[in-house]
Amino acid sequence: MFITLSMRALSLTILLFLAACRNDSSTKLHQVSTALSGEAFLWTVPLNMPLPKLNPDNPMSEAKFQLGRHLFYDKNLSGNGTLSCSSCHQQDKAFTDGRTVAIGSTGQSHPRNAQALVNVAYYASLTWANTSLVSVEQQVFIPLFGENPIEHGITQDNWPMVVARLEAEPRYTALFAAAFPSETPVFTQEYITKALAVFVKGLTSFNSAYDRHLSGDNTQYGASEQRGQSLFFGEKMECFHCHGGYNFSDSTADRTMTFVNRPFHNTGLYNIDGSGKFPAPNRGLFEATGKTSDMGRFRAPTLRNIAKTAPYMHDGSVKDLSAVVDFYAAGGRNIETGELHGDGRKNPFKDGFVTGFVVSEQEKKDLISFLESLTDESFLTNPRFSNPWDLRGSSSR
Repeated sequence: MFITLSMRALSLTILLFLAACRNDSSTKLHQVSTALSGEAFLWTVPLNMPLPKLNPDNPMSEAKFQLGRHLFYDKNLSGNGTLSCSSCHQQDKAFTDGRTVAIGSTGQSHPRNAQALVNVAYYASLTWANTSLVSVEQQVFIPLFGENPIEHGITQDNWPMVVARLEAEPRYTALFAAAFPSETPVFTQEYITKALAVFVKGLTSFNSAYDRHLSGDNTQYGASEQRGQSLFFGEKMECFHCHGGYNFSDSTADRTMTFVNRPFHNTGLYNIDGSGKFPAPNRGLFEATGKTSDMGRFRAPTLRNIAKTAPYMHDGSVKDLSAVVDFYAAGGRNIETGELHGDGRKNPFKDGFVTGFVVSEQEKKDLISFLESLTDESFLTNPRFSNPWDLRGSSSR
């Protein structure tokens, strides 16, 4: 059951909206109507976009968002006090880290590339390949407390020390009280993960040059971008099959949908010894299901802000957008030598849409120009999403 707003809370919600959102009437209408429906949060989402799906067990609120924002940037939220969520999810890189794979608090390498935290609230499933993770609240728990791989490295043994570090910060007293006013104690795993989930879900991005082009503003959208758009949505390249819709991913869910699809794709990145295998433990959905046909199947990530999130693929093995286009043009990757050798173009489990195409240098430039037009510079610099501890003269905690 959703929370019921008092008139005071509703007034505060509308004031927060006026302070946080762009000054356009369509967005205002969207946010105010959301507040009136009983959701005490101001989604910075244009009126022509649907709102993300709701989790009635963790209603969105501005107080939770601000608590989650502080926790997201706090290294104290790790076993040894050396890693924050922002260590692997940096705002100027669309909340990725620029590394091939992420590095945990103990120095252990994660087997996968850190995903961008862009419009996460709209994903039908979370992480690269897991059908069971369908809420951000579920997913947030894993990097904090997971043991394989170790990321934040919080354990049963060091949890009291983590809590003590958080309790020692005066700012958290007010933040936790505002986010969970009727709950005690508040420094619990449940409330920390709920607050982090609200912050992550609030990281919305719909103000790219492409979005402005759709509204009639072509100031930063020229002929090359338009040609690239035609290629992207055309029959020659057919990128839109896996990266279509308003979030440029076919794994999308919002509150207007009655049926949610959760697709995963094998793009022919590997085909070890011609058997269709991918290198363990990065074998895609197969790791969760054990089904041979799920070998190498991963979720298609959003392409919003894609130009800022190199390197690419689930293991960061493709260095830049030019190499990505070459990979899909070839219809997969042929590794000729080494322990991973095999022709991914002939992977028996490869998605039927990854068939390859002939592309000229000009077409390649145009397609990349279109992909670059999906960058939302305001998202990368929005103070609302930035490190709140910077206000104390420190770039990290």
